[in-house]
Amino acid sequence: MTERTTYLLVDGENIDATLGVSVLGRRPQPEERPRWNKLIHHAEATWQQSVKGLFFLAVEDSLPSGFVQALIAIGYKVVPLRGEGKVVDIAIQRTAEALQSRPADVLLVSHDKDFAPQMEALASTPERRTGLVGFREFMATDLQDIPGIEFHDLEYDVAAFTSRLPRVRIIEIDEFDPLEFI
Repeated sequence: MTERTTYLLVDGENIDATLGVSVLGRRPQPEERPRWNKLIHHAEATWQQSVKGLFFLAVEDSLPSGFVQALIAIGYKVVPLRGEGKVVDIAIQRTAEALQSRPADVLLVSHDKDFAPQMEALASTPERRTGLVGFREFMATDLQDIPGIEFHDLEYDVAAFTSRLPRVRIIEIDEFDPLEFI
């Protein structure tokens, strides 16, 4: 591993909403949610460096203590936020802007186009690696169109789920396995 750090910026609400609304068509059951530890391991293995995972949560009155403790136990720094507006988006945008002046790499775990300006600024630094993690078919085009940004599929690359999701995706012919369909 190198001395450089990857910052993993997790918009958990966006991933949960996309999984529920767009993939499953209903609220995900606990066993259907991503295994967040696999995301840290994937980031470490892929870019061969330490990872600092920041998991951003919007809260109203109290913390979801069981979930927060589980995230802390697997290595995330939990960032609970409260206030007016899209507090998670605001915090991730500010964090991405603050990382612009650091020699670090960044993986954004979200599908939200609101982060495109910050990710584009980060990706414009030649020595910095930047990436997106999520479901490609639901990733904002504004994010996908950023030059030099990598994409990591949460299901296929990260293997963050314990069972196969009911997704419809474009399959490269070299990856096509007819046994998946018959």
